[in-house]
Amino acid sequence: MKARLKWVDGVCFMAETGSGHAVVMDGAPEGGGRNLGPRPMELLLVGTAGCTSYDVLSILKKSRQEVTDCWVEMEAERAETEPKIFTKIHFHFVVTGRGLKSDAVERAIRLSAEKYCSASIMLGKSADITHDFEIRED
Repeated sequence: MKARLKWVDGVCFMAETGSGHAVVMDGAPEGGGRNLGPRPMELLLVGTAGCTSYDVLSILKKSRQEVTDCWVEMEAERAETEPKIFTKIHFHFVVTGRGLKSDAVERAIRLSAEKYCSASIMLGKSADITHDFEIRED
């Protein structure tokens, strides 16, 4: 995997992924930025949610669960001192579908967290990561 990052101005950077997609990252005005894009740590958090969601949906599909919608609400805490790493991350999955089985959703989240999601397993080396979920009937 390759990527490229170029400094734009102040604390603003333009990243280009190996797949050719561009992302602007910037800081808050009080930190010298112009608020033109998300912060790098925000991208790390949502990237992790994307990674685990991909796994969960794939596992549920293989389990023949009829999912019609899925989203993840995240809440994270960071260390007070440098390096301000994530110390706690909570993922709340909301899965909508028809006749979804609670044990299948729970299993999919557990497999992602323990076996498949590289991002969350990596972050789990320094942060306490928790998960919960709710099922909504469509």
